[in-house]
Amino acid sequence: MISIYRYSTFLLVAFLFIQCHSAKTVKENPPNILFVLLDDMGKEWVSEYGAEEIKTPTIDQLGQEGIIFENAYSMPQCTPSRVALLTGQYPWRNGWINHYDVPRWGHGARFDPELNPSYAKILQKAGYKTCAAGKWQINDFRLEPTIMNDVGFDEYCMWTGYEEGIPASAERYWDPYIHTKEGSKTYKDQFGEDVFTDFIIDFMKGNKEDPFMVYYAMCLPHGPLVPTPLEPNVTNKMDKHKAMVKYTDYILDRLTNSLEELGLRENTIIIWTTDNGTAGNISGMRNGTKVKGGKTRLTENGINAPFIVNCPGLVPEGVKTTALMDFTDMLPTFADIAKADIPEEYITDGVSIADIIFGQSNQSKKEYIQALGSNPALIKDKRVANTFTFRDRVLRDEQYKVFVNTSGEIYALYDLINDPYEKVNLIDSQAQTCIDAIRKFKRGLEQMPAIDNAPVYIKGDANTWDIDTTKHNAVARKNMNKPNRVD
Repeated sequence: MISIYRYSTFLLVAFLFIQCHSAKTVKENPPNILFVLLDDMGKEWVSEYGAEEIKTPTIDQLGQEGIIFENAYSMPQCTPSRVALLTGQYPWRNGWINHYDVPRWGHGARFDPELNPSYAKILQKAGYKTCAAGKWQINDFRLEPTIMNDVGFDEYCMWTGYEEGIPASAERYWDPYIHTKEGSKTYKDQFGEDVFTDFIIDFMKGNKEDPFMVYYAMCLPHGPLVPTPLEPNVTNKMDKHKAMVKYTDYILDRLTNSLEELGLRENTIIIWTTDNGTAGNISGMRNGTKVKGGKTRLTENGINAPFIVNCPGLVPEGVKTTALMDFTDMLPTFADIAKADIPEEYITDGVSIADIIFGQSNQSKKEYIQALGSNPALIKDKRVANTFTFRDRVLRDEQYKVFVNTSGEIYALYDLINDPYEKVNLIDSQAQTCIDAIRKFKRGLEQMPAIDNAPVYIKGDANTWDIDTTKHNAVARKNMNKPNRVD
């Protein structure tokens, strides 16, 4: 009996040791990151944010069991948002202060991975496997077929964007035209988001023993409006839009279920957001108010994005925060999560929100957030050029927001706590709180260059670039890294 007792005790101790060691290993492993970026969808289409014309149960659950950010700024249009996200820099620093659809419009424009910072490279150096899927839009894959690797992504499955002269490339939904390491081709009789999602799930399966980062820039629910595999018979505009929004919820459900099946759910931080507001021809009811899509606009419906973070056991549950953050904060946040070093040569404008994500703080390190950048750039001398030397922008804290014109002058002030839809301009108010707010924002403007960085692209025509770019990049980096006002 004694030997049996001792043997049983030994088994119990061994079992507990294995369990504790296993738990410790999981805890010490850096968490995976799944960053999901929707295209053109404001808060008025997320039921957890008060949308009344649709239900988004998976997104809602993600928020209810995680953190919902109320004050998260994107930029007002696609490419400025995406470049700010990748670089941790505001458009006035990285030069992308206008929207520019690279494969469609050409003229030598490109995201330069040697010149611009990239969170993907940071995570790679920290031992992460990296994957990108969905919409890219800031390079032409015909000219740079391996650019995704150069930016820092090990694997990729991307809609090419509309490539001028290739009609098939316009398709991102049904019969999508997609670029991978095997090249670009049409995926006949398939739906684009399904192709991307299958690719991501395969990537997660193949890399479940390593920390990984997935950047999923969905095409949905950006136009053209189409029926989806779940609702193939919808015909009118609003029904198609709603079907596309609901399909984003379905895709999120597929991804979270796959993480569960792989045993990775409790060590994967999911960040879910959108690149800007809904298209202007679509309106939705939110909390009793009809909200017009705000894409390209600096009003809150254009840039205050739904932003949700979730990871059972790592991220607090049921939190709604008014902490300030914007897309420039993602690069330092990813570095913090991965315990990675940001290279000294990277000049960034963002600050990490990892302490908020992990429940160690409920306060942002930023005094204010800002947004700028929309509408197509100009073409001058066959090159991309800024529409203004100083782009209009907005700055806001948790209560007040100012609008700044292209002369650098504040011309509007709103109290967003009491006036969330920006109806009453307080610029002439004599209230001390308003005067103090304007003074604070003016001090912030004084820290920005008087002239925005222009987009810097390698010399050459739309189909070729000079090989020797060392001097070009050195000059561009010097301009990009100027921290103070240039008068």
